[in-house]
Order: sequence, then structure tokens, then C-alpha cells
Amino acid sequence: MTNGARALITTLVDSGVQVCFANPGTSEMHFVAALDEVPDMRGVLCLFEGVATGAADGYGRIAGKPAATLLHLGPGLSNGLANLHNARRAHTPVVNVIGDHATYHKKYDAPLESDIEPLTDWTHGWVRRTGGGAEVGRDTAEAVAAAQASPGRVASLILPADISWDDGAEAAAAVEPVPPSAPDAQVIEEIAEVLRGGAPTCLLLGGPATGLAGLSAADRIAAATGARTLVETFPARLTRGAGVPPVERLGYLAEQAGAQLAGIEHLIVVGTRAPVTFFAYPGKPSDLVPDGAVVHTLAGLETDVVAALEQLADLLAPGIAARPAPPVVPELPTGELTAQNWVDVIGALLPERAILSDESNTSGVLLPAATAGSPCHDVLALTGGAIGQGLPVAVGAAVAAPDRPVIALQADGSAAYTISALWTMARENLDVTTVLLNNNAYAILRLELARVGADGGGPKANDLLDLSRPEMDFAAIAEGFGVPATVATTCEELAEQFQHALAAPGPHLIDARI
Repeated sequence: MTNGARALITTLVDSGVQVCFANPGTSEMHFVAALDEVPDMRGVLCLFEGVATGAADGYGRIAGKPAATLLHLGPGLSNGLANLHNARRAHTPVVNVIGDHATYHKKYDAPLESDIEPLTDWTHGWVRRTGGGAEVGRDTAEAVAAAQASPGRVASLILPADISWDDGAEAAAAVEPVPPSAPDAQVIEEIAEVLRGGAPTCLLLGGPATGLAGLSAADRIAAATGARTLVETFPARLTRGAGVPPVERLGYLAEQAGAQLAGIEHLIVVGTRAPVTFFAYPGKPSDLVPDGAVVHTLAGLETDVVAALEQLADLLAPGIAARPAPPVVPELPTGELTAQNWVDVIGALLPERAILSDESNTSGVLLPAATAGSPCHDVLALTGGAIGQGLPVAVGAAVAAPDRPVIALQADGSAAYTISALWTMARENLDVTTVLLNNNAYAILRLELARVGADGGGPKANDLLDLSRPEMDFAAIAEGFGVPATVATTCEELAEQFQHALAAPGPHLIDARI
């Protein structure tokens, strides 16, 4: 006889889900035990649920299919919600398996009893509480299909403990996800007419449009029409570097984005939506679209975005090729490390096919320019703005692509949120090189203190933004988690240590003190 846990895991594997990032508790023990009976499922232990959910996000962005998470009741889900927020904004397929009390135990209001459904609703995804062993296989297959619909989403399956351990369950066959719809030919023709009109126009790209095929099609359109192209501020996965058409990202600060969009009369959004400021600021507009500009949607995420771009390119730019970035890298800098020069070390030494999990935040403002001509690579950005993503996403990316070098560019303040991801890197011997940008401050908040027009900025205010009392020794922390670590204070040290870390197997951390 098969119990519910084994039926669930078997259905996951048969549906293409082969990795589970887990932080289990008592209610999930039968799921844990069943892992030995389904050898094709890889369990990856994480010390904190926010690492598990962030790793599932990173895995899905690179693999293009979901991983599972195993979370313990409502509190476990709550601990993982920040990185599920980022996954939601990235439209990453994720399948959460959330254990709950046995159905007959819930009436006793035990200490860990909580309302799980309202928490899952917060992810704006798919949710179901499985009601019995006869349903668990079907529910699991439908959860995987829901996660992989277009756009991708977070699917949460709540598994009561008694359904997990009771016999009589059956696995179910995979369910085909709903595919994206075909592009609308009339919309393509209408937007082609806008572009033919010659008015200042910008294409804003997001979602699948930020891969090589989408960027190439957009660049052909730009070459034929003179339209401007931009990528959304925090793309889920952006392909860039030598051989890829260079497309600038929309600035994070409203002032930057306003300058980039100034003068346009038409904004064509592709796989994203019209931009707004990340926060409200006194006396400033929230809408970044210039006054009077018309917004057009070529394709939303429920549509085949890349096909829509390619059809538009074929209509407007037959015979015109995309213009790839040349292979030009910075010279290696020398001297003391600064926020201005560390990026040139990365740009000069970035290996082929690298994956950058970028949570460098204010320290990485100059990174795109420094890596524009580096070997072709993928950037995984902080899609939802909930910090603590960088290290977990690097874990998931490394599990998804063990043949590619993964580089986590990580700010110090946000590193502390999910620092235990280093332990999982060591446990799984993942090829992740972490460059920890250590400036002893929440630097972005120092900037925002002035931008929001707050009075003061005196000693008490600045004390809440200061990380130097006491200073965090990230090299020592990494070593404590089993990750070899070094400290770099000069460009020469960073270059030497970065090259060594890339050449050696397994994880490494460089505490880059800027």
C-alpha cells in the first residue's frame, strides 16, 4: 500500500519536479521518510524557510520548471514568504508542500495551529488543501501544472499529517499546463503602425523578452525604427554580455527612470507593465510614464511574448540583424577597493556562461557598464525588492545548473537575512562564488533618508542605518558554515581571490571590504 506522502512525491517526480528544498517539522516526517522510497527526488536541506523558498525561486528561473519546497505549518510558510514574494514578482514556477496538523487534531488548537490558507493567498497563486489519500495524487499533479501555467506562479498544496501517513493513496499522471496564447496579429499590426509613425517610442521589455531571442528581436525593431529599448528594472533573468544586444535597464531611482523615458510619446510594454516608482515620495508622481505618452501592450505574460516580438520584428525589420555587444572587458584596476572599481574586477574576470545572482544593491550601480562586454552571462535580479534573496537564489541556480559557474554578488546588510544559505552551499558542495560587498551600512537607506524629505539625519537616525557596531566578520561566519573564505581590501587581492575561487570546486566567499 502507498501512503499519501509517497504518492505525492511520486507524482511530483512524474510531473518533472525532481528537487525539494526542505525545512521540515513533525507534521512532515512521513514526507521525509518517503524520500528514501522515491530515489529520483533530491532533497536539499535548508536551515531557514526563507532559504528554501529563495532557492526554489533561483532553481525555477534557471531550470524553467518548478522545484518543490517543504514547509512546516503556517509559521514555516510565514518564514518563507519574503522570498515567495520575489518569486511571485519573477513569475517563477514554485510548488510549496505545506504540512499541517492531522485533520482530527486541528480542533484542539495546538500551539502551532494557524490559518494557512490566508497566508498562501498572499502569494496570488494557486492553493489547495488536499482532502484525502484518493485526492493527493490528483492535487499534486494539478499543483505542478498550475505553477507552470503562463505566467508561472507559486502553487501551494497543504498536506495534513494524517493524509500523509494513511495508506490507500495513489500517484497520478502529470497534467499538462495551460500554454501561453498565440500573439494577436491585429495588435502586432497596430503597434507596427505606431512604430512606423516615427514618433519617439520606447519598448520596455520584461519576462521572457529578456532572453537572447527576445532581446535580439527587440534590437532588430530598434535598428529599423529608431525606437528606444529598455529592460524592466529588476528582470527575473536577463541574458547579457558579448554576443547579446546591449539593452539598458530602467533605473531604480525615479530620477534615473524619468531621464531615460523623457520625451517619449509611445511606450510599448512587452512581458511587463507600465513602470511606477518603487515608493511614494512627497510632491513627486508615482507614475513614471511621461505626461501625454500612450501606453501600448504588445504581449502580456499570458501570451507567447518572444513570438510576438519576433513577429513584430519580421514585419518591421526584414533582413535586419540584431547588433550584438562586442567582447570588450575593463582593464584590471589597482589599489584600494571602492564602490567604483570592484565592478571592473568582476567585468574583467567573469567566466563564460556565468550566472550572477545580483543583490549588490547600492554597491552594484556601476556593475552593468563594467560587464556589458564580458562573456555572455545571465543576471538574476531582486525582482520583488524583498532583500535576502541573493544567497538563496544562488543556491537554487547552482542546483539547477551544476555545469555553470554561479556568482553571488551580495550586499552585507541583506546577506545577514539569509546567511545560513552558505551552510547549504557547503553541504551540497555547490559551485557558488560569493563576493560579499562589505561597507558596514544600509547604504540604500542612507540615500532614501534624504530622498523622502525626512528631517534630521542626526546621530540616532544614522545609528539605525549603521552596521559597524560591531562589524560583522563575514569571512569568519562563512568558515563557521563550512565555506572557505578570504578577505579582500585591494583590487589585486579581489582579482587573485576571485580567480582562485572560480578555479576551485565548491563554494567560496570573498569578504570584499569597500
